[in-house]
Amino acid sequence: MPERRPPQQTPARPGPRPLPLHLMAHASTLMGSRAALPLLKNGSLPWKPNLAAEAEALRKSLEAAGPNAWAELDTALAAEGLARHEDMLAGIEAYRRHPYQRDLPEVPVLWQEGTTKLRDYRMDHGGAREEGQPVLVVPSLVNRAYILDLTPRRSLMRYFAARGLAPFLVDWSAPGREETGFTLSDYVAGRLEAALEVIATETKRKVAVVGYCMGGNLALALALRRPDLVASLTLMATPWDFHAASAANGPLMRALGVPLGGLIEASGALPVDLLQTMFASLDPNLVSRKFAAFARLKKRSARARDFVALEDWANDGVALAGPVARECLFGWYGTNDTKEGVWRIAGEPVLPERLEMPTLVVIPERDRIVPPESSRPLAEAIPGARIMSVRGGHVGMLLSGRAKTEVYGPLAKWLVRAAVQ
Repeated sequence: MPERRPPQQTPARPGPRPLPLHLMAHASTLMGSRAALPLLKNGSLPWKPNLAAEAEALRKSLEAAGPNAWAELDTALAAEGLARHEDMLAGIEAYRRHPYQRDLPEVPVLWQEGTTKLRDYRMDHGGAREEGQPVLVVPSLVNRAYILDLTPRRSLMRYFAARGLAPFLVDWSAPGREETGFTLSDYVAGRLEAALEVIATETKRKVAVVGYCMGGNLALALALRRPDLVASLTLMATPWDFHAASAANGPLMRALGVPLGGLIEASGALPVDLLQTMFASLDPNLVSRKFAAFARLKKRSARARDFVALEDWANDGVALAGPVARECLFGWYGTNDTKEGVWRIAGEPVLPERLEMPTLVVIPERDRIVPPESSRPLAEAIPGARIMSVRGGHVGMLLSGRAKTEVYGPLAKWLVRAAVQ
């Protein structure tokens, strides 16, 4: 009889990345609650003004409850902390073993240079490609491009194609040997301009350019360089004033200049896990909350699959080329070069006030990564720019249940209208 093979198991995912950081951060947060009890007891624990009165009332009620109240509270905190940590661990384990695997058809590559690919999302109609308004979509350099084509139901690119547009997506991939030494000028004046020219030649039309997150900064620079080929510009969740939401960005980057610069110099890039650590610092408790909630979902549910699809993307980041990392961290975040008008591409300043084309700026109201205070000054600097505020967050505006009606649909209509202005 043939040997019976054991059923194959889905390999455990490595994320959420960096896993040791998330585990230690959550454990230390929970232990901090117990460590703060003596300070609460003697009245020396500092509180925010809006919580001070409630905290003092709690302290007095514990004093009045008798000599065992503080010990009982400490025991209860220990039990609650352990339960919460176990909930987080259960969610992480459920995520790592979930059977979902992204399985979308490979999208044709129209053009490639180095590790940069231009993916062609035009639909076939009887053997002919869609001839609608061409759209070049530019994602960030620090995350994979497929956030714009995550699943069949959650895909801005496929939505555009289904609405008669001719969409193309820049797939940066990870920096290869050539890209490791790239600056932002190499990406914009080199790769993006070449991709734009390929589309314009292929379609024989001016191209609508859409930039998402950091890709919006690159798209802006591209539109300023090649207005002869750009029909309109859309900037989605694009950062501009890097000090508007946090004045600490400048001093922090100056303080990190030597150690972070040394790491970038030694490795030639900004490593993925360091990038993930920076994102995690925006909300240190986010991972624990979302994985504890995930543990309560039915494994085969659509919500669980959507969660895993998004987390797989979030943990599939790429390193940032060393020179680009320096420009972004020390130039953008450190000295606010974009807002100050000193950021340059191929020697020319990137000045939004020089734009002379239809421009739409999409601002997510609940964006933690690019707060509205950061992107709104960009919209205000562009002559005649239209602002579209949406209710979602940085990623949620693309993937929520409202995305098609609140973002995809209005954006597709605007792209068509702007092409004839």
